[in-house]
Amino acid sequence: EVQLVESGGGLAQAGGSLRLSCATSGFTFNDYVIGWFRQAPGKERETVSCIGHSDGHTYYADSVKGRFTISNDNAKNMVYLQMNSLKPEDTAVYYCAAVVVAGICYSDGMDYWGKGTLVTVSS
Repeated sequence: EVQLVESGGGLAQAGGSLRLSCATSGFTFNDYVIGWFRQAPGKERETVSCIGHSDGHTYYADSVKGRFTISNDNAKNMVYLQMNSLKPEDTAVYYCAAVVVAGICYSDGMDYWGKGTLVTVSS
């Protein structure tokens, strides 16, 4: 059974940093994509960033390019999202999700989801 568990959310000031972690387990597939998505109050869920398990290919939404960095540690089955230069508009519940098809990085395409971790950025 595939499981994704997020951690690392919390309160940060504008300009600060947080690192989110996603612990993954149960994957028996040769390749898959892990992504970070977020949903702010009253808004639709949006893609933040994705990384390919095998090739490490990354994708970033324009809104986070240059500020967020996604990485993975396949030996530890972990995926991280380093968030720097945080802005109040980054406030959202952040979800880790996975899809067992390479190249997909959008909310409706993901197969598995974690429960989310709340990030709050104060101005």
